[in-house]
Amino acid sequence: MSFLDNNLLTLILFFPVASSLVLLFLPGKEKKLIRWVALLASLVPLILSIILWLNFKTGIKGFQFEEHYVWYSAINSSYHLGIDGISLTMVLLTTLLIPIAILASFNIEENVKAYMVLFLLLETGLLGVFVSLDLLLFFVFWEIGLVPMYFLINQWGSEKGERELWGGIKVKARTYASFKFLIYTMTGSLGLLLAIQMIGVVSGTFDLPTLFASWTTLNQSLFGLPIETVKTIAFWAFTIAFALKVPVWPFHTWLPDAHTEAPTAGSMILAGVLLKLGAYGFLRLVLPLYPVESKHYAGALAFLATMSIIFGAFSAFGQRDFKRLVAYSSVNHMGFVVLGIAAAARVQGTENAVIALNGAVLQMFNHGISAAGMFFLVGVIYSRTHTRNLDDYGGLFTLVPVYGGILIFTSMGALGLPGLNGFVSEFLVVRGSWPIFSVYTAFAMVGLLFTGAYVLKGIKQVLHGPLNEKWIGHLSEISAREVIVIAPLMVIMLWIGVWPAWILNVINRAVEVLF
Repeated sequence: MSFLDNNLLTLILFFPVASSLVLLFLPGKEKKLIRWVALLASLVPLILSIILWLNFKTGIKGFQFEEHYVWYSAINSSYHLGIDGISLTMVLLTTLLIPIAILASFNIEENVKAYMVLFLLLETGLLGVFVSLDLLLFFVFWEIGLVPMYFLINQWGSEKGERELWGGIKVKARTYASFKFLIYTMTGSLGLLLAIQMIGVVSGTFDLPTLFASWTTLNQSLFGLPIETVKTIAFWAFTIAFALKVPVWPFHTWLPDAHTEAPTAGSMILAGVLLKLGAYGFLRLVLPLYPVESKHYAGALAFLATMSIIFGAFSAFGQRDFKRLVAYSSVNHMGFVVLGIAAAARVQGTENAVIALNGAVLQMFNHGISAAGMFFLVGVIYSRTHTRNLDDYGGLFTLVPVYGGILIFTSMGALGLPGLNGFVSEFLVVRGSWPIFSVYTAFAMVGLLFTGAYVLKGIKQVLHGPLNEKWIGHLSEISAREVIVIAPLMVIMLWIGVWPAWILNVINRAVEVLF
């Protein structure tokens, strides 16, 4: 057990990579075997994450399960892993959604081996961001996650649709979406890398616990620039990179295209985990390293969060494409995460800050669960009808009542219905933000009102109203495999809605000592 204790994070992190190497040696024609090996391999990190959760001690300050080895001694960078309650929550979310997404991908027929290998490599990239305690290592895993998602969208995305570029050049919509996703994210990554290098040069280390203890009091110039200027430049580089990833309005325009064109499982992970990297960056790096700058610019961040909530809801309400509606809902829901972070930045260390941050972290987890479920259910109906146009549906509840009941339940979780997960986290964000940014929070309630409007619009146009008779005899009920995919997500939605203490107890201790 001591070996497991000392290397548990490494096992969780690199087991998907080892599994992908095994997949490479399997015959490409054995699609069924490849699917099952990938699924079973993805369950191992989940089991290890549950062990991690059960052995995590909520009463201890700082990071646990640390692993620290010399990696790049010339620049004082190390292989340093560790978790607190925030990162542990994200690790559990990632290892839970990956096997669910792989099971949802069992209908993939084209290049199954490459598809499953990319999914497992994507898992390592995502997990690496959440467990890294070295800035360079953080950046390496941040970039690793881009490549598999790019190829998943580019090669297995929607076959329909074209986009016209400058000069009249036409490309597939999925090609356009994948390049847009890559360019936007890499643009932010460039500033992030430069800021990390600046920090390394000035402080002489990339180790996060060391930086947390010394960075705010550091008094050293860089190329003649005073340390205050260096910190401000690094702050904005970090903020823009993470704002692009969340994404915060107006940096969100890559998201609807990427979601719409990605395969169903790709959208599940993109919304469920990938967007959380940006919010996690704010929590892990921006708030602890730049408390002064965070407090000074908290109002601007709160404004952008409120605009994300409002415009995300308005845009979702105006969509005719079911998947695009769900995509814009992510902008709306992640706006609450950023609002909670901004409120905590303004009144650091206070009770309201703790409440807002608890809500923000829980909202990250809750949105990951509900958004993955919604994108999966859109994929279920699309696989049968081959259309996402809401006007082509209508009255389907009579044909697929089980699917309809699941869709309503999951939609209510996303809506924030009391008794389900979304209500708890959004309530905490609003409760913590109201005394700090009362005007912004009040305007955010307009977005919350339209959240109900677009969710109910989607349910109405898909399930209710006059039955579109062309689906009679052509629309099959949700399958047993698909029910198994969505069932764990539904259980967690209800579990958190009824008894959120099991996860908030883990989050709260990390939030209390964040500043």
